[in-house]
Amino acid sequence: MIRKGYLFQSFPTMSQTLNNIVSSLQRSGTFINSLIAALTIGGQQLFSSFTFSCPCQVGKNFYYGSAFLVIPALILLVAGYALRSQMWTMTSEYCCSCAPSHRRISPLERKLACLRFFSITGRALVAPLTWLAVTLLTGTYYECAASEFASVDHYPVFDNVSASKRKEILAGFPCPKSAPSDMILARDEVALLHRFQSQMLGWILITLATIAILVSCCLARCCSPLTSLQHYYWTNHLHNERELFEQAAEQHSRLIIMQRIKKLFGFIPGKEDVKHIRIPSCQDWRDISAPSLFCMGEDLQGRYSFLGDRVDEDNEESKPEGIELKP
Repeated sequence: MIRKGYLFQSFPTMSQTLNNIVSSLQRSGTFINSLIAALTIGGQQLFSSFTFSCPCQVGKNFYYGSAFLVIPALILLVAGYALRSQMWTMTSEYCCSCAPSHRRISPLERKLACLRFFSITGRALVAPLTWLAVTLLTGTYYECAASEFASVDHYPVFDNVSASKRKEILAGFPCPKSAPSDMILARDEVALLHRFQSQMLGWILITLATIAILVSCCLARCCSPLTSLQHYYWTNHLHNERELFEQAAEQHSRLIIMQRIKKLFGFIPGKEDVKHIRIPSCQDWRDISAPSLFCMGEDLQGRYSFLGDRVDEDNEESKPEGIELKP
């Protein structure tokens, strides 16, 4: 009995410990960046296995290989910005028409905004840089794109081959079955050369990215108006502020919506002892079907509901009669 009681008492402690670990991992930039990089690597491998196939044609290899190398990285960069909630928060703060038009921004606010933007940019660059590094280390896209530009003048088999025919042969090197039998050795050496060049570019990119991350972190800490303890407090403050605001906003909106639905229908959803309901008029249905806009005009309070204040408290007597529900 004592052992069972001890186990039951330990469950809340274990659950709280796991919640703390998960919460700390979610707020950890290193964990999130590592997760993004791992997902990008897995997606790149699946993407290459199922979609990439070099055309092995003159004039198409370069564009096809370059598109697979660059365009997914640009898409990941845009998605990295779009999926960051802090980006939309900053955009709303400085671009929302509800904000005071002549509000002066202090130098401290500008520095903090720049610090947040650099942090968002750093997170957004994780996925595209990982994509570029992995694809360059693999070498498949680079080999396809650079196949037409290989230098094969030192191979005797190409001495009597015209320039157009040479380009056609080089374009077919990424495809194993398209090279003539007497040029297999040259094809393998060109493939190794392209793989070497691609991997060297990949390691150079990784080195430059690592140095850039280190320098940017140092500059961010040096130029930041906050000390290390203030930065830690500010980060936790923003996280807690966002979390508590979301909880309060959800509860506040539910209360307002329930109040307005009660005015419209005469009862609250989920209430068991409903004794009185209200029949909305045709005008009520037309009014609630018209969409309302947020923060428009001189209405400082704003209209945040599609139901709106259609049922006016001062004119309850002029509305249609309700129906009494008798058990």
